[in-house]
Amino acid sequence: MNRVRSNQRRSAHHWSESLRRRLSPRTWLLRHAQVAFDSLGRLYRSWFSSLMTTAVLGIALAMPAGMYLLLDNLDRLSGSWDGQASLSVFLKARVSEATAATLAKKVRSWPEIREVTLVTPAAALEEFAQQSGFADVLGALDENPLPVVLLVTPAPGNSNPDSASELQEKFAALPETELAQLDLQWVQRLAAMLDIARRGVVVISALLALAVLLVVGNTIRLEIQNRREEIVVTKLIGATNSFIRRPFLYSGIWYGVLGAGAAWLMVESSFWLLTGPVQHLAGLYQSDFSLQTLPLRLLILLLGSGIALGLMGSWLAVGRHLSAIEPS
Repeated sequence: MNRVRSNQRRSAHHWSESLRRRLSPRTWLLRHAQVAFDSLGRLYRSWFSSLMTTAVLGIALAMPAGMYLLLDNLDRLSGSWDGQASLSVFLKARVSEATAATLAKKVRSWPEIREVTLVTPAAALEEFAQQSGFADVLGALDENPLPVVLLVTPAPGNSNPDSASELQEKFAALPETELAQLDLQWVQRLAAMLDIARRGVVVISALLALAVLLVVGNTIRLEIQNRREEIVVTKLIGATNSFIRRPFLYSGIWYGVLGAGAAWLMVESSFWLLTGPVQHLAGLYQSDFSLQTLPLRLLILLLGSGIALGLMGSWLAVGRHLSAIEPS
């Protein structure tokens, strides 16, 4: 009896293989489209469990995407801060205000300079008196000890730490300069923190990608167990493993697509809620900064990552559990 059944299965297998070879490309595409939509229909019929799985995948994909987008906005914000940073050039005591004005006019013509403000000793002393609260003490001074100062704002392309350091050295080399001071410490700290955060996003993304693989793999494993009898009957009539594997792979792909869509909605909703308060805070600092939402390239990357992880998770689950199901 077993030999007869084995012969029937072998002949049915040869028949299905010959039929597959005779299929035209158009028919092959139609078969795949039919299996793809049938897999989507199965997800729809068990919509509650599919929704729970999609929500978990969406959260796992939204976290690295949201953190990456947040760091990108912080990088844009720090770039705008860099453009507003100023270089303080303290001139020598013997330099008069007229000579300083001539120097300021000369410096304004440099391509790496955006703006130059001349601060006279009298204006500097008055500002210091107002901010320090020592107006009475400063009024007792015989002469003004403060020099002429040039407040220099670098051009946007020269506001990074390396270019700003070169500009500082250029000012320090001028014969009229006593001291050229540029505070880059906070910029370097911010750049270091952003670099650490980017590396952290990579690590978290890898861990969450593993979580997506496990969730999809476990979901497909449960589906294989629920359809065990169907798989056994299909193998008895000669279906190949690739034929049986196909709907499960498409289920993994659909989980990836739906998870990426859920992640996109979560990220967009979160940044939409933050847009108003961020614009209000930026307005208090006379800035037109606004949050940037998911660009097209990141959206494509999110969708591609979801599909790849869903396909990989389903492939691993099917490859491990499908081979264990054989007709007895």
